[in-house]
Amino acid sequence: MPDVFVNYRTGDEESAATMIARELARRFDDERIFFASNSIELGHRFPAELVRAVEECEALLAVIGPRWAEVRGADGRPALEAEQDWTRREIQTALDRGILVIPVLVGKATRIDRAVLPDDLRELADCQYRRFDHRNAESDLTALGDALARLLPELGAVDRDARAARERAETKSRKKSAQDVGQTRMRTRDVEQRVRGGIGNLNGDLSGTFVNEPQGPVNAGRGHQYNAPHFQGDNTGVQFTAGDNSGTVHQRFERERRRSDDER
Repeated sequence: MPDVFVNYRTGDEESAATMIARELARRFDDERIFFASNSIELGHRFPAELVRAVEECEALLAVIGPRWAEVRGADGRPALEAEQDWTRREIQTALDRGILVIPVLVGKATRIDRAVLPDDLRELADCQYRRFDHRNAESDLTALGDALARLLPELGAVDRDARAARERAETKSRKKSAQDVGQTRMRTRDVEQRVRGGIGNLNGDLSGTFVNEPQGPVNAGRGHQYNAPHFQGDNTGVQFTAGDNSGTVHQRFERERRRSDDER
């Protein structure tokens, strides 16, 4: 059972109708789009097939070009005026059954004039329409497909383009997550090295950039450089040591011993 019936008039915009039918079939599957020249099997009676397809569809696209109301039949009169005109009969059947009818105005076609429509098609002039222009075919076809996928849930469920978009988004999300995990692991490993008092990023000659000790961080450039003073001593005095790459200065303070000697 087709979901969408593509209706058009021979001699008006067959090429646009063909493009629309092909794109919708690609996006939603052949069996869900009825297009007479492709959907009716050889040897089948087209009148019965057309009526059945219209009655069973969920939406009918009436492809209307600039000559839609002007094309004439074998008798020289406008084909639209003939009750047996198939373009007219298909639209009429859809309207009578309450099926969604979407006019697709092609190129320079303007909004349908009620005055040119037979009484049983007057309602067509009230239906909200879509536009299709060969110069903007790709974007117009995408917009039409998006609208049908939204209006007909069964079509939306088999929408190949929507599925492809979801897969691309999921792939991108997985790649980003993997990158984030890798960066987090690198940061965590760096922090752990610092916390454990390890040595990181040093060259073979120990002229590296970072040294971390339990007592606190020490910055090492070329040579041995200590940014904080070191105190050592016993009960008799304290030795203060400070220095840079050029040398080391030692000062010994023996205040406690001198004070003790004075008291004696």
